[in-house]
This record gives sequence, C-alpha cells and structure tokens, in this order.
Amino acid sequence: MAPATLIYDRKLLLPDGIILQIRIWRLPQANAERPHGLKYSLFYGRPGERIIGYDNEAGKGDHRHYRDREEPYVFETMDKLIADFEADVRREIGHE
Repeated sequence: MAPATLIYDRKLLLPDGIILQIRIWRLPQANAERPHGLKYSLFYGRPGERIIGYDNEAGKGDHRHYRDREEPYVFETMDKLIADFEADVRREIGHE
C-alpha cells in the first residue's frame, strides 16, 4: 500500500514556548474509520502539555481534546477542521 502523503504542514513556535502545529495527510484510500481519506494532528500547547488538539488516531476516530477533556469531533471538510481548531485557539488566548 502506498504511504500517506503530507498535504498540509504548518508549525509556529511562539516566544512564550507555545507550539501551534497542524499536519494533515491524504491517505492512499478512505476507509471505514477515516471515510474522508485524511489523517490529521492539530496541536496547541507546550512540550508535554496539550491544551487543544484535534486528531483521528487509529482506533479513536475524529475527536478533539481540550486540556483533560476528550470529545468526538464531526469532520466536515479540511478547511472547517482548521477553522474550528483556530477558533478554539483564539478562544483560549482570549481573542474571541
């Protein structure tokens, strides 16, 4: 099977030690667990401290993290995924 292809990769290292990273891969084919055909990891936090995260780790499906809470996430499009993540980050830092 062909490997996943990285289609979006952005990482910001902020002066206060915060990391904001978005990585999205296109899978060789969609499957029951990832019907949208994407694998993704969106992270906002510090080394060893996830404050906000969105991912679809194998066996867990689409979901989001907010500090110690984990909840399902309804994936619609890649653009909406990024927009939802960025909106959560803006709320966290008090810009919304």
